[in-house]
Amino acid sequence: MQSDVQARVEIPPGTLQMLILKTLSWGPAHGYAIAQQIKRTTDDVLHAEEGSLYPALQKMLLKGWVTAEWVSAGTRRRARVYHLTPEGREQLANEVSEFTRAMRAIVRVIEPALEANHEVVPSASA
Repeated sequence: MQSDVQARVEIPPGTLQMLILKTLSWGPAHGYAIAQQIKRTTDDVLHAEEGSLYPALQKMLLKGWVTAEWVSAGTRRRARVYHLTPEGREQLANEVSEFTRAMRAIVRVIEPALEANHEVVPSASA
């Protein structure tokens, strides 16, 4: 049985924004809820850590991909709820398209080795 640390996979570089935008496409959410949704949706494999989540949300605010509002979250507490904008939906579509294209290219490289169930061995003439 794998430990929690072994089961986690680092979020691939450049994909955190896409994951956040996709999560917000399902509806408005505060930062903690976004992180929990990513964790839950990926069966606890990917974790959006606070140190990368909030800076990414701030960048998306500045780019106009999301908006935010402070709402009451209990006694003397407030939470910042993020909403996806039309520009954010367009960015999400672009990022998903680029990601899908890159993943297909990667699969084309690794699939033959997986199908043959062996590693690629350099030829003797190389």
